[in-house]
Amino acid sequence: MASLRSTIEESAWVVEVEKAARNGDPTAEVTRWRRQSIYRVPACIKDLNRRAYQPQVVSLGPFHHGEPNLLPMEEHKRRALLHFLRRSARGRPLAMFAAAVAEAAEELEGAYQGLTDEWRRDTYGDATALDKKRERFLEMMVTDGCFLLEVMRTASGWEVNDYADDDPLFSSHGLLYTVPYIRRDMIMIENQLPLLVLDKLVAVESGIHENEDFINRMVLMFLSPTAWPMEIGAGLALHPLDILRRSLLFGPAPSPRAPPETAPDDIIRSAEELYEAGIRFRRSPTSSLLDIRFHSGVLHLPVVAVDDTTEYILLNLMAFERLHAGAGNDVTAYVFFMDNMIDSARDVALLTARRIIQNTVGSDKAVARLFNGLSRDVVLEPQSALDDVHREVNAYCRRRWHRWRANLVHTYFRSPWSFLSLAAAVFLLVMTIMQTVYTVMPFYRGT
Repeated sequence: MASLRSTIEESAWVVEVEKAARNGDPTAEVTRWRRQSIYRVPACIKDLNRRAYQPQVVSLGPFHHGEPNLLPMEEHKRRALLHFLRRSARGRPLAMFAAAVAEAAEELEGAYQGLTDEWRRDTYGDATALDKKRERFLEMMVTDGCFLLEVMRTASGWEVNDYADDDPLFSSHGLLYTVPYIRRDMIMIENQLPLLVLDKLVAVESGIHENEDFINRMVLMFLSPTAWPMEIGAGLALHPLDILRRSLLFGPAPSPRAPPETAPDDIIRSAEELYEAGIRFRRSPTSSLLDIRFHSGVLHLPVVAVDDTTEYILLNLMAFERLHAGAGNDVTAYVFFMDNMIDSARDVALLTARRIIQNTVGSDKAVARLFNGLSRDVVLEPQSALDDVHREVNAYCRRRWHRWRANLVHTYFRSPWSFLSLAAAVFLLVMTIMQTVYTVMPFYRGT
């Protein structure tokens, strides 16, 4: 037994683990988790809809760099870098931009979960090889950052466009046919570039070091020109997907209440069932996903535009909330809420008629199928932001008087003809009663 124990104690993995346990720094692990903000989507999520997480035309960051279908855009990235350098104020050299990004190299590497040894610099191996890894990583960060700046500035008409009129990307033709795909690839959770890169590049280019609000606004205007402007002084967002999420959750969050003794007793009913129970739907004054409330039989819901990118946006936002500790679950709670309300095309038609859903994908059935597929295998936190609305709606539906009144309204007040029929029936009933009264009164007077 002693011989066996001695053999195990000398084994490589035991020695390595013992050394790590003795010399390990717990604070380093805390720092590692705090830095992470860009994640690989687990197979259990990705297998449900792989296309939703796969960039189509451009790679940003290391996770999809070098994939064959994305290689054609590398030439345009390099061209964008050259144009950026030629236009930089006072001809600032590439070395200045690279040095500025290199100052944040550790933080940038830490932003990517599970970064492979191909990119990550560690403490082992040949120093020259390690320097090449860091150099390659910085080259990618600077190139991708300059490319994004050039695309966003071209799309906004910023400064003088020094690209050819027939440029395949940086021209009106490219803005129409290629840039929309770049915009969609920018919301893929695996295809994010830390906005810290843009901050460093813009600081060197402009000589101004307070650019956080400017960068947030520029990225948001590119991703969603009609979005609500971000709050000034909110700090630099993590990446484009984080900016998009913030723009959808603007405004004050629902007031926290005391935790209820029990969870909602059942799922919320479909929109058509709620309508039959007497609940009216009204468009919220804002498009924030937090602006959902129920008062006096009226359910206020934010408007949602459903187009070809809606599914990708919501799936990547939910994946970010699921993988990023502390992000909250506001988007996930909204999707879960809407999925419960939309069971069929009739529910979509009802919400469309109330101007809550703006359908640009075609049939109401396609919209219903989209929302029904979003919440597959969704994990919802025990205390959701919409639990209070959920309870109030269910309590309202359980009251019989509300159902009876709704049935009366829906049956006899749905159209002018139904109302006229009811009025005529009431009039005839009143006239019949009066005729009976006048017929009977002489009899009693005679006696």
